[in-house]
Amino acid sequence: MRAVVVGGGIVGLTSAIALRSMGIDAVVHEQASDIRAAGAGLGLWANALAVFGELGLSAQLRAIGKPAEMYFRDPTGKLIDPPGFSTDDHSYLLVHRAKLSELLARTVRQENIRLNSRLAGYEETDAGVTARFTDGTTVEADLLVGADGAYSVVRSQLIPGSEAVEHSGHYAWRSVVKPPAGVRVDAGVIVLGDRRSRGGYVPTVDGSVYWLVNQFESPSLEGTPKQQALERADLLDTTGWNPALLALIESTLDEQILCNQIMLVPPLPRWVSTRVALVGDSAHALSPHITAGASLGVEDALLLARLLASTDDIPAALAAYEQDRIPHYGKVNELSRKVENSATPDEFATNYVAFTHWMLNR
Repeated sequence: MRAVVVGGGIVGLTSAIALRSMGIDAVVHEQASDIRAAGAGLGLWANALAVFGELGLSAQLRAIGKPAEMYFRDPTGKLIDPPGFSTDDHSYLLVHRAKLSELLARTVRQENIRLNSRLAGYEETDAGVTARFTDGTTVEADLLVGADGAYSVVRSQLIPGSEAVEHSGHYAWRSVVKPPAGVRVDAGVIVLGDRRSRGGYVPTVDGSVYWLVNQFESPSLEGTPKQQALERADLLDTTGWNPALLALIESTLDEQILCNQIMLVPPLPRWVSTRVALVGDSAHALSPHITAGASLGVEDALLLARLLASTDDIPAALAAYEQDRIPHYGKVNELSRKVENSATPDEFATNYVAFTHWMLNR
């Protein structure tokens, strides 16, 4: 069996690794000139670590990651620890996106990656699928996997009118920096602030620090990315208890700050056809307030590979994949909305850990 994987992001590369581990000849087609990751730090929860463990990557992953915990504080600095949950429900591994992408690309191997390969469209028949690329080349395969993100070309053809939409008023600012002189960061701090703001920082394995600031229902953006981030950071510290976040942002060059309007993919009526399947953000781009998009996406990759390896009937395997994923993400979206609509920091923290507990123990 031969598969074309469209998209060389984390889920696309993981899809290729999973498919190849099941004896399926998978080749990644990435539109960029190299494998690179947009973003900074990335939290991988235990469900994702289990996927990578099954794919033989546990040791390499832990070598580039740092264990961390997701506990929240309110803007006065008070720790919020909802009762009824264990430390496992708060624990994750923080990795740098670029280092994770490099690890996954090495595992796929360069000969199985095509760069500067932008999908134009595809045609499928009962016997297979033909992928057409913008340089005029075509590739015949048994299966096409759309792992091309929120702006997926694959999804746009599979489900016309399914474009990603703005999560209105929701923005995120983030970067990875070395702590400036006089600032020591030994542990992560994540705060639920005023005016529906969130943010904080987490130390990484190489001594740098990942900082982030988000806001729901943000007013119109004014000023530079640094000024915007500092304005939101002020909402996270009402008593002067946490000067480190402001210092980290102040030390970051504007061009090093990623600022994004958050985009979402609304729930889809289907994820597959007879020879095409969506995985990761192409199927379910989520709001980062639950910090689980990648962890959930790599589960898609492994499940799809398992189902394809279990039968010679590709359409049946894809149908089984869709039947599992659509209700699964119905629950994800339900829990995500509950977190987003929380009225207080305590309610947010409780709904958040209820989501991670479900994700890790379902």
